[in-house]
Amino acid sequence: MKSIIRIVGTFLMVCILTSACKEKDMSMKMNNPRNVRGVVSYKRSFNDLNDTHMAVAKKIGVKPIKNREAAKNMGSRLVEIEAGDLYQIDSLTHSIPFLIPKASALLDSVGANFLDSLESKGLNPNQVIVTSVLRTQDDVKKLRRVNLNASANSVHMYGTTFDISWKRFFKVEDPDGRPMQDVRADTLKLVLSEVLRDLKKKELCYVKYELKQGCFHITAR
Repeated sequence: MKSIIRIVGTFLMVCILTSACKEKDMSMKMNNPRNVRGVVSYKRSFNDLNDTHMAVAKKIGVKPIKNREAAKNMGSRLVEIEAGDLYQIDSLTHSIPFLIPKASALLDSVGANFLDSLESKGLNPNQVIVTSVLRTQDDVKKLRRVNLNASANSVHMYGTTFDISWKRFFKVEDPDGRPMQDVRADTLKLVLSEVLRDLKKKELCYVKYELKQGCFHITAR
């Protein structure tokens, strides 16, 4: 009789533990990637030269400005961008978070399309991280003190251009506190490349793949 009780007790305990494990597994949003292809070559797909970026920047952008205060006085010609539901902004050391409206709208599209693409591919949500935006004349001077190779006439000075990291992404946590599986950075990079390729095909932007800087250099057009 005691043996039977032990067996039944053990069986019940196994059932309870198994049920708990299953419940925990079910609470974790699993990544089930579908159709993640990326581009054939980052360098070949995103090889728009600096002269190309510069030509459109001078055409549709603002004239180089001295500092942040000047940017705030530009009125509707410049939009101050903020981290939110679509993207995050890195700690900017040599630029300020301002873009012309067209570039700001493009950045919104990149962020929204990236999140939508992740969802459609069965991947947990992550946001892109903006690493560089508008550089004022003061910013360029400071940058050239620490980097002699930095251009005195950067495309970033016209408010048309921003950089997005392909090394780092911002993991979006579940609002209910459920554990979320990480998505590999190289997988996120592939998805981001698809998003930028599609926007480039629609002639909405020029894109340069920056290997050393670890970013996509993007100019609205």
